Order: sequence, then structure tokens, then C-alpha cells
Amino acid sequence: MCGVRQPSAQPNPSAPPFNAPAARRLRAALGMGPEHVAYGMRASYGMPYVTPDLVIAWERGTVSPGNPELTALAGVLWCSPGELIGRPRTLREHRIARALAPEDVARAIGTDLRGYLRMEESGDWRGNDRQAAALAEILDLSLPDFVAVTGLEERLAELLRSAVTTRWQAYVRPVSKIAPVDRGRLEGVLQELHQDYQGQMVASLSWGGNSAASASSDAGRDFLDQIVEYFWERVEDGTAA
Repeated sequence: MCGVRQPSAQPNPSAPPFNAPAARRLRAALGMGPEHVAYGMRASYGMPYVTPDLVIAWERGTVSPGNPELTALAGVLWCSPGELIGRPRTLREHRIARALAPEDVARAIGTDLRGYLRMEESGDWRGNDRQAAALAEILDLSLPDFVAVTGLEERLAELLRSAVTTRWQAYVRPVSKIAPVDRGRLEGVLQELHQDYQGQMVASLSWGGNSAASASSDAGRDFLDQIVEYFWERVEDGTAA
């Protein structure tokens, strides 16, 4: 249709991070189908291009709504826009969440704009320690966020998986280089994670029946898949011995 803005077929890099599971959950709680959401956005917010298929794409995370769509979707779902915004994960998402221009961040960390944009687009952080500190300050990054946006999260995950599947004591120092946590707390967290994982594996060997063993094995894989989240939860909880 001429004159009607069509949504992008790709995730929108200029939009805030979208919490797709929350959108799906809120819609289901209201007893609405994707077609009802699409109709509400067309009828009440003047967005004739919104179809049930587009709503489903938003909920699957294959397309991200822009700011106008996010506001309208929140209205249809009777929630605040903030409830549909996910936690920023990438360098770009953190910058956008704080309404900063790329030039602002590049200037703060002392690099040229082109170099900063390359890091943002590739997800490959190339800054030194001083620039990393400046980045954390201007974007108000927590330690988990800093590890994620500087591309160190996968390396952290590899170390943590090795720690819980072998001898955790050997990984205290390597993990501390990525996540500079108090050594006593870090040792306690790694020990707890190791015990939790090993406990699941022992259960898989002792339970009778293939189905029980398979379920425990699946639980072990899930544990390893979410190891970074479990690690930060234990670190932030602060109860590890």
C-alpha cells in the first residue's frame, strides 16, 4: 500500500531489545490470539500493516517492533512498554537503552567513530583496560553485562563447563580474569556449581530405568547450557561459602 510504512523483515537495530516471551505470555494471559492483537493495533493505533503473522514473528523474536509498534502493542496488551523491553545484551542495545549516540560512546572511550561502530557491529571488543573502564562507566554496565558486551561470555561459559565437569579448583584463576569476583566467593560459587552438576550426573547413574537416566542426562545438558546464568545468580546472591 502506497504511503504506509512497512515493517522491516529483520530485527530492528535501532529499537530497544524486545522481550518476545513476555509479549507472548501477556497475550495468552488475556486470552487473545495473534489475530486479536493485530486487529487492535490496526483499529486503535492506525497500523494497517500489522498482521497476525507479524505478531507471531515478534513473539518468535525473528522481527523486532520499532518504538511506535512497541507502544501500540503495550496498549493492546494492557501493559506498560517497559514490560515488553528485554534486558540489553549487546553493545548496541545498551547504548540505545541509554539514548546515547555512537559518537557519544566513541568519544567517551577515546576511539574514532568508525572503529567503535565496527566493534558494535561485530560484537568483537578491541579496547584496552582504560577504554573498558570508560565503556562500563558511560553505559553503566554491571559485571555480567560488561562480560557479555565485550565478547567474553562464551569464554566464561567454556571455563565454567570445564570447572563443573572436572576439578573446579583449577579454574578459579582463569574465571577470575574474566569475572573479577572476590576469591573466597568465587571459590564457593564454583564449588556449589560443581556439586550441583555432579549430583545430577550421579543420580543419572543410580536411578533405575532408561527413561529416568535420560531425564537426568537432559537436566545435566540444560544445566551446562545455562551455566553462565547460574554462575551470575550465585555470585549476586552472595550466599556461597
